[in-house]
Amino acid sequence: MAKWGQGDPRWIVEERADATNVNNWHWTERDATSWSKRKLKEVLEGLVVEGEAGRCEIGDLKHVEGEASCNSRKGKLIFFYEWNLRLSWKGTVKESGEKHKGSVEIPNLSEENEVDDTEINVSKKKGEGDVLKDLMRTEGTTKVREALRDYLKALKTEFTLGMILPTKAPGGQELATERKPSGSTVQDSVTPQSLDMVGVKIPTVRIHMREVFNSPADELYSIFTKKEVPSQRIVLKWRCRSWPDEHYATVALNFQDLVAQSELELECKGVPVSHEESTRQCWKKQYFEEIHILLQQSKDNME
Repeated sequence: MAKWGQGDPRWIVEERADATNVNNWHWTERDATSWSKRKLKEVLEGLVVEGEAGRCEIGDLKHVEGEASCNSRKGKLIFFYEWNLRLSWKGTVKESGEKHKGSVEIPNLSEENEVDDTEINVSKKKGEGDVLKDLMRTEGTTKVREALRDYLKALKTEFTLGMILPTKAPGGQELATERKPSGSTVQDSVTPQSLDMVGVKIPTVRIHMREVFNSPADELYSIFTKKEVPSQRIVLKWRCRSWPDEHYATVALNFQDLVAQSELELECKGVPVSHEESTRQCWKKQYFEEIHILLQQSKDNME
């Protein structure tokens, strides 16, 4: 959870001064990228694959590209991860004692696919030793999938400790929740940024979007901040991770009540020219659509 005064760069959430995310209502995000890189190395490197053909071992994680994060909203955890991985392997043929090496590529490990459906490609350097390549394609692929499951299990348990805070039950009783082990640290996905920061000098554009939600404006406003001001406008600094380092856009969110609905008007100044369309899609798919779902879930729970 971001500390007081340290909102998330992609999804800004202001906590109360006492650092409490009341009833886990607000959207908070924890960046799991660095943690995931360490965990993927831990579960994949050193895997041993043995069979009648010989013995192979997974070596270094040569290439790790992607990101991962975990979002918490009203007590629910939502995971995003997308990885492109390449590992080395080496092996020895049982009968001849010949040694061979190759690679294992995982081009798209993401939440959109089950681990069993994730593509895993095994290749070998030129020469004899196809029996080892076959071993890696069968037993090796099975071992790799097991390791990927271990990573995802740890992401959803070990990494998320402390994200769901205690809530108050009727009568003031505090509900139990998992506690983060002493000595460990919570990873914040941001560093503090002042609102007058303008970022690096690059060509930028302004985008303007409107979205109508089936909720009162004050309920929609409360998703973004707990700050007790008139529920009409929020101005904040915001960035996508893919943008140039230290570059932030200025986002203005205007909330207006309609009949039985509310309209959110978004104005984002300082969007890198090359990221205009992806920024629109980011707000549309990752934020607006998620808010629609969360509001509907909240309505269903109340009914």
